[in-house]
Amino acid sequence: MRAIRITVIVAVILGALFVGADRLAVYFAEDQAAEKIRSSQNLSGTPSVSIKGFPFLTQVASSTLDEVEVKLDGVTANAGDRSIRVTGFDAKLQGVRINSSFTSAVADKATGTAHISYADLTKATGDPNVTVGYGGTDQAGKSQVKVTGKISLMGQTIERSVLSTVTVTGGDTIHVRADEIPAEGFPGVEQLIRQKIDFDRKIDGLPKGITLDKVVTTKDGVDITLTGSKVNLAG
Repeated sequence: MRAIRITVIVAVILGALFVGADRLAVYFAEDQAAEKIRSSQNLSGTPSVSIKGFPFLTQVASSTLDEVEVKLDGVTANAGDRSIRVTGFDAKLQGVRINSSFTSAVADKATGTAHISYADLTKATGDPNVTVGYGGTDQAGKSQVKVTGKISLMGQTIERSVLSTVTVTGGDTIHVRADEIPAEGFPGVEQLIRQKIDFDRKIDGLPKGITLDKVVTTKDGVDITLTGSKVNLAG
């Protein structure tokens, strides 16, 4: 009995040491991965990285992590010739293949979400005479924004607010188009207004392999669904 008791105690101690070593290793790896993602993707902030699954050390031995969650609040991405602030970036990566030094990390699959406030979307238009706000949804359920623009014509300032449909095109571009612009009685006015309030913004700077899938408008801003495959996190 005494021998059995000693064996059990030793097993418990070794198990506790293994768990402790495993947790220390995963904390170190998370810090290293966060810094690598920040530097390789030229991010304005350091992401929060959480490696799921236990034990971690056996995952490292197989060079594949089951699941990794990456969160970042306030990343500045390029939007064509301008920048745009993306908040609430949250991505879940599955089947992440790594090397021993964590200098390479490629995820087989990725899903996630990101958020852009109306204030940041307004800044991204690059025009001080244009503002973007919540527009609800149309009868078909399409997400809409309310875009207000001002133009000067024949010494007069014309201001119009219209409902615009916002969609994602090409997997990387936010596409905003007015559904209808009221006739003003002046030739060419509709085109002038459209030049103000219709716009596309290509979002660059997210991890390679991540694409924009769908956009939904809320009272606080625009929520974007992200998806991807073969996502490169470290290069």
